[in-house]
Amino acid sequence: MGDVNARSPAALVADTGRGNEAAILNAALAAFGAQGFNGASMREIAKGAGTSLSNLYNYFPSKSHLLAEVLRHANDELHARLTRAVRDAGDDASSRMREAVRAYVGYVVDQQLAMLVSTAEVRYLQGPERERLVAGRDATEAVFAAIVEQGAGSGEFRTPYAADAARAILSTVSAIALWYRADGRLSRGQLAEQHARYALALLEAPLPH
Repeated sequence: MGDVNARSPAALVADTGRGNEAAILNAALAAFGAQGFNGASMREIAKGAGTSLSNLYNYFPSKSHLLAEVLRHANDELHARLTRAVRDAGDDASSRMREAVRAYVGYVVDQQLAMLVSTAEVRYLQGPERERLVAGRDATEAVFAAIVEQGAGSGEFRTPYAADAARAILSTVSAIALWYRADGRLSRGQLAEQHARYALALLEAPLPH
């Protein structure tokens, strides 16, 4: 997974109200990020969370269940940030897209490790666990799809390839997790603004002055 120590340190899960469940989930994210799904052990995760292996199994019956819950929390946080950003933006599609992209970039910066684990380790989920994660990701992508539909319908987005542009925007922002460094030349705000402008340019929308 690369230099895990260079990734952003923000905890993914706050107190869930269930004992040390949050500590377990955050320890699992760190272990999956450092060693991958196959390399991480439940014993190591329990140690990282400051709990016993038997207590860990009281919360999560298997490592795949634990991975699924980590990824669910990650997607829920991203979806919440996006919906808040769009809700608080202006009524026009350009403002909504700008704020959605800014929110997504902010999430990638804050939860870089979660983004990397979501991309690299999702292949280990099968059946209902994978289906629930896919449904959650579809809901996140739908936030952008609705904005693109609004802008294309009103003529605000002039590209004839709106759906392709939306996919390109999501792919580009997600990929920030692969190369972002906190000590890079762009601040968090500059990075968010840059990618918001990229998104509007792809959609052939009016750019802010």
